[in-house]
Amino acid sequence: MLSPEQVKAMIEAVVPCEYVEVEGDGHHFFARIVSFAFEGKPRLARHRLIKDGLAEKLASNELHALSIAAAATPAEWAQKQ
Repeated sequence: MLSPEQVKAMIEAVVPCEYVEVEGDGHHFFARIVSFAFEGKPRLARHRLIKDGLAEKLASNELHALSIAAAATPAEWAQKQ
């Protein structure tokens, strides 16, 4: 069973992140991700970037379920805070 910290490290290996918060129970995880890598990309492309980078973990069921609650650029994240 994965911890939120392990899932956070997986996400940080996919894109350089300014901020990542992961919550979960070992099976289902929810992430808030802030990265310059999302600049100029629509919401769906941001989610795909993360999910494609974790495809192997998701396909093997090592990472069972990941919901991306937020995928924002640093400027967008600052406006929401």
